[in-house]
Amino acid sequence: MKNETSQGWRLLGILTVALSIGGAVLGAGYAVAQAEKADTPPAPPAAVTPVPPPPAVAAKPVPPPALPTTEVVENPYGLEALWKQGDFVSRGTIIILVIMSVGSWYIGIVKLIEQQKLMRNAKEVEEKFWKAKSVEEGFKALDEDSAFRFIAEKGSLAAEHHGGTLTEEVDLNAWVGMSVQRAIDVISNRLQNGLAFLATVGSTAPFVGLFGTVWGIYHALTAIGIAGQASIDKVAGPVGEALIMTAFGLAVAVPAVLGYNWLVRRNKAAMELVRHFGGGVHMTLLGGGRKKGA
Repeated sequence: MKNETSQGWRLLGILTVALSIGGAVLGAGYAVAQAEKADTPPAPPAAVTPVPPPPAVAAKPVPPPALPTTEVVENPYGLEALWKQGDFVSRGTIIILVIMSVGSWYIGIVKLIEQQKLMRNAKEVEEKFWKAKSVEEGFKALDEDSAFRFIAEKGSLAAEHHGGTLTEEVDLNAWVGMSVQRAIDVISNRLQNGLAFLATVGSTAPFVGLFGTVWGIYHALTAIGIAGQASIDKVAGPVGEALIMTAFGLAVAVPAVLGYNWLVRRNKAAMELVRHFGGGVHMTLLGGGRKKGA
């Protein structure tokens, strides 16, 4: 028992000595490391590379707010579709109606201008012709393209060149009256020019449009026969074409008829003024008014 106790204390002493020696060695190593660290100069700081700023990003333009758009629906049965889908007969009918319409409006406007000019010339006659000293002096005071000057000039020439020729056998009254009447007839024919076209358009345009209507109905029946059923999409186009042709014919005929009747009525009033002037010139020439100072 005593021997075991002495061995324990011996082992404890050995361990204590070993721990002391190990602590001393560790302390010496730590001191040496601190001394080396103190003697070594500090390393220069590493160079810092400047970081470039990020590139500027251009601001994207903000698009304006979208406005509400109206959807355009193409009409498959309108005038454009009629021209594109129609055959040569339909297009030819439309062209004829357009020519009739343009010709009617052109003739109506031209004849209206001629009538207004004739009315102005009639007022000029009252101011200049009947206040002159002779027929020759009176018609020279009128415009060169005046219808009244034309009548007075023809009557004056007939009275001056009556003697010394074959016309000498004709009575002066009859010769001057015939010359004045011929001049009046020329003026009447000029006023009537173009009115026949208006009358023709007014009487035939409805039938031209009716022809287009019949042709459109024929197309409708053909489409029904090919399709085998009378659906609205097979019939609407040709029937619409037929109705448009009818409307075209009426739109051309009605203005032509109204214009014809109106111009004819104005021509009657204008010719009354011309005839009255011709009668006055006739009587003046017979009375010796063709010479200056008479």
